[in-house]
Amino acid sequence: MSAVKRALMLVVPMIAFAVGGGLYVPPTTMESTETGSELPLLSLPSLPSWANEALPDFAAYRDTTEKKAAFFSFLYPRIVLANSRILLERSYLDSLAGKDTLSKKERQWLKAQADRLRVDGKIGSEQQFALLRKRLDVIPPSLVLAQAANESAWGTSRFATKGNNLFGQWCFSKGCGLVPLGRVEGASHEVAKFRSPYRSVRAYIQNLNRHETYQAMRDIRQEDRLANDPLSGVDMAQGLLGYSERGEEYVEEIRAMIQYNNLTFYDEDFRDAIKDTSPDNLLNLASASNATRLLPGQKGSTQTPAEG
Repeated sequence: MSAVKRALMLVVPMIAFAVGGGLYVPPTTMESTETGSELPLLSLPSLPSWANEALPDFAAYRDTTEKKAAFFSFLYPRIVLANSRILLERSYLDSLAGKDTLSKKERQWLKAQADRLRVDGKIGSEQQFALLRKRLDVIPPSLVLAQAANESAWGTSRFATKGNNLFGQWCFSKGCGLVPLGRVEGASHEVAKFRSPYRSVRAYIQNLNRHETYQAMRDIRQEDRLANDPLSGVDMAQGLLGYSERGEEYVEEIRAMIQYNNLTFYDEDFRDAIKDTSPDNLLNLASASNATRLLPGQKGSTQTPAEG
């Protein structure tokens, strides 16, 4: 399917959110900065306590189908949480783009986002807004789920169980993570440790949104946005050639995992969850007090993912 066939069911909410009244304005305090390899989002509601929960023991499952279901049920709410918080910031970004004059606090917010997402350009310029809009965006749940399953061996790898790292993210300061057992002599990288699996999801999304290696993925997403089509994890996977030294073989494996496990079901559920574009709904998603509230079916979805 063409990359131009999947996006604005995610973009429409942002447009309606900006013009429909009741704009979300970030508070003056920022979400606390973590240490080590943690990559915080800025100016958002406090994280719910369940975002700090540890990874379950997925190795205890003997039935493959049960293990997959448990893995997806644990991870999907954390993807919705991370993505909905990005939608809030993107909506606020769009509101600033429509202003003739920006306040000092608004300019500071833009600078913080530009620094975080590695965007150049004059603060408040059209160029900066365009670049930020391209990078401050969501990742389809299907792609997140497939990569997490692949990189963490369904949540059972050493890096997942010892470091809450579901995506194999690296860090480069001594003691920042776990030393790979097969690290070549002379290499200094470690595999990052996170305080919780949610923070691994958050760091992974930020990595895809700002690293030059994934420019192609962001280009595919931008095409979808401009074409008013829903985002496609299968299409966007083509932009991950640099994620693994296996290149195209890795991309095809991720695509196959999405298709075999019917992970587009989760993309559809997420689109249902954000059909209500009111500030209250997005804020509720971004700070849900219970992870089960973000599971499939909570917003009227009636489909079920295929087993396999």
